[in-house]
Amino acid sequence: MSNTSTAGLLSGAPWTGRIFNGDWAVPTGGKHTVIEPATGTTMTEVGMANAADIAMACRSARDAQAAWAATDPREKSRIFLDAASAIDADAEALARYVARETGGILPKAQHEVREAAFILRRAAAMAVDSQGLVLPSTPGRLSYARRVPHGVVGVISPFNFPLILSIRAVAPALAAGNTVVLKPDPRTPVTGGFITALALRQAGLPAGVLHVLAGGGDAGEALCTDPHVRMVAFTGSTTVGRRVGELAGKHLKKVALELGGKNALIVLEDADLDLAASNAAWGAWLHQGQICMASGRILAHRSIAPALVEKLAEKARHLPVGNPATDEVALGPLINEQQCQRVARIVEDSVAQGATLVAGGKADGAFYSPTVLSGVTPKMRAFREEFFGPVASVIAFDTDEEAIALANDTEYGLSAAVISADVGRAMALGEQLNTGLLHINDQTVADECVNPFGGCGDSGNGGAVGGPADWDEFAHWQWVTIKREPPRYPF
Repeated sequence: MSNTSTAGLLSGAPWTGRIFNGDWAVPTGGKHTVIEPATGTTMTEVGMANAADIAMACRSARDAQAAWAATDPREKSRIFLDAASAIDADAEALARYVARETGGILPKAQHEVREAAFILRRAAAMAVDSQGLVLPSTPGRLSYARRVPHGVVGVISPFNFPLILSIRAVAPALAAGNTVVLKPDPRTPVTGGFITALALRQAGLPAGVLHVLAGGGDAGEALCTDPHVRMVAFTGSTTVGRRVGELAGKHLKKVALELGGKNALIVLEDADLDLAASNAAWGAWLHQGQICMASGRILAHRSIAPALVEKLAEKARHLPVGNPATDEVALGPLINEQQCQRVARIVEDSVAQGATLVAGGKADGAFYSPTVLSGVTPKMRAFREEFFGPVASVIAFDTDEEAIALANDTEYGLSAAVISADVGRAMALGEQLNTGLLHINDQTVADECVNPFGGCGDSGNGGAVGGPADWDEFAHWQWVTIKREPPRYPF
């Protein structure tokens, strides 16, 4: 397929063989071929950054930071608003590109594009927001605290929702006065970075303020250790997140980690089973389960578990799977065949351990059918490991106390949900769950970009991004006092 577009932000594919540094440059790390998951064919070619390219970008970002921080807040706000308008104006073409590069269905891609524009408008408001507090003090002294940027922020983003999960860090970091070096996943570099760069460049973002470099593990490690980078925001797997935290911590950088999840959706016996099945199917199978918030464990009261399993199985048997760029489907491919094979192995191992495969379980290249496992227990891989694939694992429980214990029987702590006709009971149960996000009478996949988003345990390090949390993450406090003249001290 061609790597060019006829109009709009994608016109001419300026990223071909290049990285972004305010303009388009050829990196020393070489080139990388981007494969379309649904077809296995070449979609485009981008530059591949190595450690030397990262070092150069970080120096340039450091040199540009002071001027960017001193830019008139209204001018910063205008840039974000104009970038949002550029995305809106090209929304249809951008969504189709997102669908092709990620393997997601078109409505999911359209959601990413809408949210990206919304996040930019949030950043526009943030740029002209109050940036400090006047504090109580002694007479004759003004005491206040102001938020100041860290300096250079490194952002490492994943492949599953690449546009949202990049721009949700890039935009507020820039709004707070930082410059940014973004390393998107090389499997989704255009949607994970270059779309954002194109929109902001068109809006007039100064050169050097944002750098976008696709790269592998060596580039990521260089970003985490570069002396010019003062903060690293990482979204991805817990395994890689541990390495990012180790490297950033060793070099005394602030680090924000948004990692994996094995999230529990609890269905109590008084729940409407049709609604519960709809929620469970959406939470487990949306975007092929490649979501950190996916409903990875569906805990159902034993009295309703068989009926819920059958309703899920019926949905699984009728949801179409195929190329989301060309067909009307509910599920597209996983990001690549290797990930599909990993999901299949977890399912096979869990069945060997005693789980029942009720529906699905079929792999075809990068495509994996929506799958239902029943009889899952804590000893199985299906209970313990994050699938990042379209598998609904159903676990039966007898009491609320058992449901709480099962839900908390994980090292993760990102999202949880409880469905019940008794809201008070559901809230009392939900408040005992160890999780960063809690939803009553909904499933686990929920984020609106205005809420603080983050997890605990192996899902994150206690921080959050989005809404009121953005200033906390992307700036630090500076305390300032002012007196009319210096006092005389007894020494």
